[in-house]
Amino acid sequence: MLILRSSPSSPFGRKIKMALALTGQSHNVHIELANTTDPSDSLRQQNPLGKIPILMLQDGTALFDSTVIVEYLNELEGRDTLIPKGQRILVLRQQALADGLVDAAILQVYEKRFRPSEHHVQSWLDHQQGKVARTLDFMEQATSAPGTGVPHIGEIAQAVALGYQDFRFGGTWRNTHPKLVAWLADFAQRVPAFAETAPHD
Repeated sequence: MLILRSSPSSPFGRKIKMALALTGQSHNVHIELANTTDPSDSLRQQNPLGKIPILMLQDGTALFDSTVIVEYLNELEGRDTLIPKGQRILVLRQQALADGLVDAAILQVYEKRFRPSEHHVQSWLDHQQGKVARTLDFMEQATSAPGTGVPHIGEIAQAVALGYQDFRFGGTWRNTHPKLVAWLADFAQRVPAFAETAPHD
């Protein structure tokens, strides 16, 4: 059995959990808690970057980061559900954009979590928020009709990114991005794994 090392709050771990569910591979993966702030956690030996998620293969090989794990799961499933061949580049671009949105959001969270308030660098926070705002606007313009069929990894990553905005930033994006709001509502209705993998601290 494969082992997925993650945490309940990790958006990238959530992306992998949803990918597993949507490709029918969850039964073959045991989820194991990882603590990125604990120096004694073995994840630092599994991934020298000390980041999650990590997928441990049966031969002891550790796969990271989430984009590599997605490629592996897509190949393992053998039907190209996550990365459809005819749409590969556009799907991977959508995933990259959504992952970048999450990265910018996490950097804002970490700035406030790990630095005393008197040492917060507002210009840095504004720089990251600019990435978030531009990306949300881009997604809003690019979003048309709700998806159909099993979502690919671009759609999964976008749903995770929007869910992380809800989780950490109170869903303020919803006030100005009505097409994305409708898109996410449809996604959540079609994909039970979205609610099943909802993040928590």
